[in-house]
Amino acid sequence: MRPATTAMVWDANLYLKFADHRVRPAIDLMGRLDPANGGRPGHAIYDLGCGAGNISRILAERFPSSEIVGIDSSEEMLAKARTQTTDSRISFAKGDLANFKPGKPPGILYSNAAYHWLEGHIDMFPGLLKLLPSGGQLAIQMPRNHEAPSHALMRAAAEAGPWRDKLAHVRTIRPVLEPARYYDVLKPLCSDLEIWETIYQQPLTGEDPVAQFTAGTGLRPFLDLLQEPERADFYDAYAGMVAKAYPMRADGITIFPFRRLFIVARRA
Repeated sequence: MRPATTAMVWDANLYLKFADHRVRPAIDLMGRLDPANGGRPGHAIYDLGCGAGNISRILAERFPSSEIVGIDSSEEMLAKARTQTTDSRISFAKGDLANFKPGKPPGILYSNAAYHWLEGHIDMFPGLLKLLPSGGQLAIQMPRNHEAPSHALMRAAAEAGPWRDKLAHVRTIRPVLEPARYYDVLKPLCSDLEIWETIYQQPLTGEDPVAQFTAGTGLRPFLDLLQEPERADFYDAYAGMVAKAYPMRADGITIFPFRRLFIVARRA
């Protein structure tokens, strides 16, 4: 099934198609947060890159006395998020993660799968940590799967067809660095710092499931530059490549290993 796309916008419904697999690392990150930080009087928990707001709602459940503010640059995602909750503690606002300035002092800055889209994101993290009070926490999860076939084959497909010139300068997700690089940048500002990686063995079902998964995220900048029928032809070329890299098993399941990096830093 080819994904429906429109120029330079996020498709919230396509993104949420694989919500279970995207939510699991978000919950694993959330599980390392100190609940005491969520209830600081006069402070809010910010969900940076909140997307369709499904994680913001889970944050509100985990921190029942806290105000949750979801920040995202996509009007389409924010519109979807606002339709998903009636909890008065949760609000959503458009914002630029590269130049984030909180309206209310943060007790926790939380970001699930967002900062890997930004050039030089590692240089932004000390500034985020400095926005927090002593003991406040910065929690970040980023995919570190850019060298896997699912992502390497995006560029291979882009170079393999008549769309090559149109896609030559596409900038998609930025490489996430080795864990030690983030440790060195953040440790001088921290009283406590955890950094770890997990490779999720994601069982996917259906037709070209890996291509469908990436069509909601990393493949999107390529798709957005093409018009039909070229867009569909490019998608089919990519889907054929990844189907060979991630073959369907005899039981109909396609295993899609996905590496993610986690950071939980407590402000000194």
